[in-house]
Amino acid sequence: MKIGKKYFDLDSDRSLIMGILNVTPDSFSDGGKYLDVDSALFQAEKMIRDGADIIDVGGESTRPGYTKISCWDEIARINPVVKAIKERFDVPVSVDTYKWEVAEAVIESGADMINDIWGLDYYEDKEHKMAKVVAAAEIPVCIMHNKADRIISMDRISFEREIIEDMKKRIKIAEDNGIYDWNIILDPGVGFAKNFEENMWCISLISQLKKLGYPVLLGISNKSLIGNITGLEVDQRKEGTIALNVLGREFGGKIFRVHDVLANKRALVVADSICG
Repeated sequence: MKIGKKYFDLDSDRSLIMGILNVTPDSFSDGGKYLDVDSALFQAEKMIRDGADIIDVGGESTRPGYTKISCWDEIARINPVVKAIKERFDVPVSVDTYKWEVAEAVIESGADMINDIWGLDYYEDKEHKMAKVVAAAEIPVCIMHNKADRIISMDRISFEREIIEDMKKRIKIAEDNGIYDWNIILDPGVGFAKNFEENMWCISLISQLKKLGYPVLLGISNKSLIGNITGLEVDQRKEGTIALNVLGREFGGKIFRVHDVLANKRALVVADSICG
């Protein structure tokens, strides 16, 4: 897969690390830390030095109970950071957004990939404009599972069936709007429209998602799933994040979206060696 100027061999044994850079005041793990361009650049430089393959920039928090902002405010937060990173570093930049207007603006500013928490099927985007924007740019997109009206499953089998069918629907949206197969990444959506048990099932579900023929991204860094298991606060969840990422690697995960790049990179190097 080509992301920006970089080619990644997704059939190799090496895991890819996506470093999280939230330029938001209210993200659950790092909100308020990187609001200005200089601090965002310092963090991007650190993550690249620590081994990040991709930098994922977010301008709107999507934590439970988040406050939605306008696409124009989101663009104002993200665009200067995307431009600055692309000017200074040779690293692919992903943007975490579900709004087609934001995607269009940041792609023009140099973004190499879109990471969409609504998987091209946001309920306000009736015409699937996000899919059309991504297709026109011929860039990769991460299709995450999320659903506004889903019913919590009573058993694991029905849950897994629902997720797979939902993802097939989103893949069809991508293909019908001109997104190439080789530009599609899937994400089971840990922490989105799922209860505690379902979030745990998502880790092993990676192996089934992989059978659909696309690389799988796992984004569990510091999430409440780890807090529910351990009873630890957000700033104490590094070890739990590493543990779940290593398990995700064993089930076939390829890209791991994390806050702490260095620790997860080191752990996944070892996991890659064993699993490979």
